[in-house]
Amino acid sequence: MNGSDIIFYLLAAMTLVCGLLSVTTRQIFRAAIYLLFALIGVAGIYFWMEYEFIAAVQIVVYVGGIVVLIIFSIFLTQQAGEKMPRQRLDRKIFAALAVFCGFALTMVQVYKQVYYTSDAPAQTATVANIGKKMLNVNEEGYALPFEVISMLLLAAMVGCIVIAMRQKPDEQTAQPTEKTN
Repeated sequence: MNGSDIIFYLLAAMTLVCGLLSVTTRQIFRAAIYLLFALIGVAGIYFWMEYEFIAAVQIVVYVGGIVVLIIFSIFLTQQAGEKMPRQRLDRKIFAALAVFCGFALTMVQVYKQVYYTSDAPAQTATVANIGKKMLNVNEEGYALPFEVISMLLLAAMVGCIVIAMRQKPDEQTAQPTEKTN
């Protein structure tokens, strides 16, 4: 094992551990910080693979944009220090099932990638090639999924803020009483 392998395993371990901590912690602000470090680990893996442009986009868009937006949303709801309630067993089971399905889909894609052979020459990862591939509107492009994901993120963020800004049941029923002497 050489130094390059050690760097990869350290970055992969950091990404996996921070991702796991992000979804298992009960403090929402810590979850956002763990997500931040998981995304930085992914950017480190991109740097390790010498895809500097994709790593820079990862840092600017996800670390600099999405995570900062999530942290601002947490502070806007004024619930940064509160713990999230423990989840019921059925939700944990469905979450584990979703993780299993996601892992299975990932393994299917890895299997297809390993056994897929293409006659087309490999393209270099330049800014122009990435831009053409992402913004191409025909069947080979990713413009539509990119826009759908951006709309989904916006709707999720608005939904999170609306849910978090609702008054708690004890705040709605509690009315200030005046004491008269």
